[in-house]
Amino acid sequence: MADYELLYWSAPFRGQFVRAVLAFAGKDWTEGGDSKISRLMGGPVEAMPVPFMGPPVLIDHKADVAIAEMPAIILYLGETLNLMRDTPELRAMTMKIVNDANDVIDEITLNGGDHMWSEKRWEEYKPRLAKWMSIWENTGQRYGLHQDAGHILGGETAGLADVITATLWTTMAERFSKIRHLLESTAPMTAALCLRVSALPPLAKLSERARNDYGDAYAGGQIGASMAKILND
Repeated sequence: MADYELLYWSAPFRGQFVRAVLAFAGKDWTEGGDSKISRLMGGPVEAMPVPFMGPPVLIDHKADVAIAEMPAIILYLGETLNLMRDTPELRAMTMKIVNDANDVIDEITLNGGDHMWSEKRWEEYKPRLAKWMSIWENTGQRYGLHQDAGHILGGETAGLADVITATLWTTMAERFSKIRHLLESTAPMTAALCLRVSALPPLAKLSERARNDYGDAYAGGQIGASMAKILND
């Protein structure tokens, strides 16, 4: 049995960050599947591996630990798999990037589908998304990122913050052409970093697996359909 079990829907979205970190660290995991998630969410809290409102949930069988909420899971994996950076500043900045990514995906799905995308809503939101991209671009600049070299928080090799960055922007850019064009024009160094990090063998393999498993899907339901309709040229 694999050391880890991930409970997340059959889609990339929030669960893809957990998958990417596990893949980057060379870890194997199983996925509980949609029916198990639905059963746990519909049952009593006392029967859950950890109290949660919605996935992702990560179960570390070896340590007998279960964690819910994407940023908390990434922190847990970062600490237990020695992926966190050496200094308090860089550890805090890593978690800032994780939480920023979590905010972006909430916004890009209009808070999980509170509304649906329309051309008007996209045009109104686009400057804010461009600002998010510029936040990544400026962060990288401050830590020595260049078009063809460097990492989002510096260092000689890709780290946890780079994996989160690449997972956030590449997963969206591959599925939504308007987001890809905006990223390339607004944050070209970040876009180039994402391509370099996504080309690392474990992440490239994960991306191929996501394509095979989920196709062009990003998020589920009506919000996913409205994104596909409005966010592509």
